[in-house]
Amino acid sequence: MINRILLLNNVSPAGLARFPSERYEIGHDIAHPDAILVRSFDMRSMKIADSVKAVGRAGIGVDNIPVDALSARGIPVFNTPGANANAVKELVIAGLLLAARNIFAARDFVRGLDADPRAFDLAVEAGKKQFIGFELAGRTLGVVGLGAVGVEVANAALGLGMRVIGFDPAISVSRAWQLSSGVQQAASLEALLADADMVTLHAPLTPETRGLLDHRRLRLMRDRTVLLNFARAHLIDETALAEALESKTLLAYVTDFPTAAVRNHPSVVALPHIGASTVEAEASSVSMAVDRLKEYLEDGVIRHSVNYPDAVLARGPGSRIAIANANVPGVVGHLSTAIADAGLNISDMLNVSRGDFAYTLVDVEGVAPPGMFERVTAIEGVLSARLL
Repeated sequence: MINRILLLNNVSPAGLARFPSERYEIGHDIAHPDAILVRSFDMRSMKIADSVKAVGRAGIGVDNIPVDALSARGIPVFNTPGANANAVKELVIAGLLLAARNIFAARDFVRGLDADPRAFDLAVEAGKKQFIGFELAGRTLGVVGLGAVGVEVANAALGLGMRVIGFDPAISVSRAWQLSSGVQQAASLEALLADADMVTLHAPLTPETRGLLDHRRLRLMRDRTVLLNFARAHLIDETALAEALESKTLLAYVTDFPTAAVRNHPSVVALPHIGASTVEAEASSVSMAVDRLKEYLEDGVIRHSVNYPDAVLARGPGSRIAIANANVPGVVGHLSTAIADAGLNISDMLNVSRGDFAYTLVDVEGVAPPGMFERVTAIEGVLSARLL
């Protein structure tokens, strides 16, 4: 069986090579795709074919994907947490240094000097004192959000001699294991903001985190704090940010998510969303997305979905039924009945739920007879079903 993959962006060929050519057809003009692989293309107004079974996002953010609509159709959306973490971490460290050493302002100063050699040399020596900065060692860095990127930034900052405090009420067990014991836990976001010389944001953008740093919280910061935002622009209230820059509460704002309102402020270093723009990160993100789509299409396995629960069940002999359904009572019971009425024995089963949605993998001995699968798809609450 050939699985058809629709590409909505040009992505790393090294990552795409993980699709076996004998089992996958890949292209930008696939008419009836089984899955979609996307990076930054805005899918929200796109008509998504009925044939689509999954969407893979080569990256973290999924605000360009109509996740709610796909969830209601039983279509998992995959992302690639951690694939670009090292690339973003390195840029955050660069951002700390840019702000601490006034690098851009110093560069612009040199570019604007008289080119006469003697005058140039005198101006360099006379002007350098206006760019006195500070060293990172001994300074306190507050890390808001301890996911894949936040953990790497926190650990790297410790290696630079910084004191590091972190805050993440939803830190996962796996990330906690990766976090250095030298990172101190802040009791609250407010406590972190009041205690840090530099603050870096690595929280996801959700309805709860939109405007996370508002007027009240920005006013808690020490005078001349450096704020870095390599997560999402709307984590910070834009009006409050402009006020903090004008009042000099912020010494500098370094961001990979520029906005028109503050991009020209002299204390702002704004970059064009290049955090994951390395050859290595792009290949890693596409490779991870490809792997997630492959195991879902071939075995029904779900890992790193943003809308459905992880579901990993070793494949045995016989047939496998994969079902996405509304998280309501009775679906598994009706499914078991349909399988029993077909004269099949269940050899293994996994049922998991996440919020309003659930997912079930059922391995049966033998081959499903005609008509059984139609009975399964007719069960109330079933959103999508596949016989593998």
